[in-house]
Amino acid sequence: MLDLLEQQKTLTINQWKIFIACLFSIVIDFFDFALIGFVLAFFVRDWHLTFGESGAILFASGIASIPGAIFFGWLGDKIGRRSVFMMMILTLSIATGVMALAPENGWLFIAAMRFIVGLGVGGLGAVDVPLMQEFVPASKRGLISGLSLGLLPLGPLLAALLSATLGATIGWRGLFAIGLVPAAFAFVIRLWVPESPRWLFSRGRFEEARRSLAWALKVDPGDIRLPATLAAPQRASWLELFKYPRSIIAGILTGLSSTGVVGAALWGTTLLVLVLKVTPAEAAYLSVWVALVGIPGRVLGSWLSEALGRRWGGILLSVAAGAAMLLTGYWHNIYIGTTSVFFLMMMSGSFFANAAFSVVFPYMAELWPAKLRASGYGLVYGCSNVAKFIGPAGLAVIAGAANYVSPKATLAAIVPAYGYFSAWYLLAVIAFLFIGIETRGRTIEELDAALAGTPAAVPVSVTAR
Repeated sequence: MLDLLEQQKTLTINQWKIFIACLFSIVIDFFDFALIGFVLAFFVRDWHLTFGESGAILFASGIASIPGAIFFGWLGDKIGRRSVFMMMILTLSIATGVMALAPENGWLFIAAMRFIVGLGVGGLGAVDVPLMQEFVPASKRGLISGLSLGLLPLGPLLAALLSATLGATIGWRGLFAIGLVPAAFAFVIRLWVPESPRWLFSRGRFEEARRSLAWALKVDPGDIRLPATLAAPQRASWLELFKYPRSIIAGILTGLSSTGVVGAALWGTTLLVLVLKVTPAEAAYLSVWVALVGIPGRVLGSWLSEALGRRWGGILLSVAAGAAMLLTGYWHNIYIGTTSVFFLMMMSGSFFANAAFSVVFPYMAELWPAKLRASGYGLVYGCSNVAKFIGPAGLAVIAGAANYVSPKATLAAIVPAYGYFSAWYLLAVIAFLFIGIETRGRTIEELDAALAGTPAAVPVSVTAR
């Protein structure tokens, strides 16, 4: 039955619906995640928040995204990818909207809600890529799952634009209330997206799997024949993940390569003000271009993952991103006419880093057998989320700052800081070159066999309806 999926040359409109659902869920995910960075400025002075209290608000969601990815990834294997997908969108949207009701000086309330947002962000990230991958043929899996991450930079950009244009009118409570809007998206998913046919097969729910597959292929369920012999339902313990040490190591190392770009992104506006001697408003405008250039970068990465394969595409883009980061620091005081090379290299680093993302994150999901795919991806995705701390904290340590929220950065820290950001890409190069397996063009069933160290099953004709 699943071989019908693998024989596809073009995707159906229903498969594109799943792609759109995953695409916009990523924008929603990172809109709610990034919104606090802009809203905090509206009340941080009036509430007389300390750096520690501000830091608790800013980092609460990042902290929660680690257990969120691990737990809800496990739950995605237990109750289904689609169910967790919907739960997480509702969780992060409602938690964001509820912050509009925060009492005055209620930073603890906001920090608690941000922790819940982080659980939703981590959980959504753990199931959206596996759900997308299990609905498309192997020949298009890298391209489509990579492109499904393509609009991620629009999430923070949308948060910035809404804060800039509506913040003075509706205030911080109104901005938080806007976070409720994505909750409606969960009902669209309810209408559009069925459960993964591969997950349904693994649970022995063959008739539901047939209907899900027929929906994806836009054929009548009666035209898809069940095999004469049906496989026994698969059950797996979360502890079975540790039978795949290569997958764990390769997944975490490739994921941690994002440490540098996360740090560079969080510090980007501050560094533009410092290096270019511009106002914060001017730096924010320049940051928009740094974010936007990441979108074509993600398109390039998605294409290269199929053209060169995950390993060589990942190596090439990781080296390019690392080199761009390194040169950003070394060339920070060079100008071509009136154009800052520092700014140009920041854009270059964003381009290649986002291109690398489109290879790395789908690859992290491909490293696991079907029965553990969401659990495994959730584990390595969750562990790699420590990048959200060690990335920005690294520059603060290098600069010798007294705190991590508002550090006293100096130009002397620029070169070693960007060297630090660059070095993290070596982890991805090592993982792709020496540890991970190539996944391009291999069906999920073939990958299951490869990970188990057994020959892939030969497809057989089906005879029983």
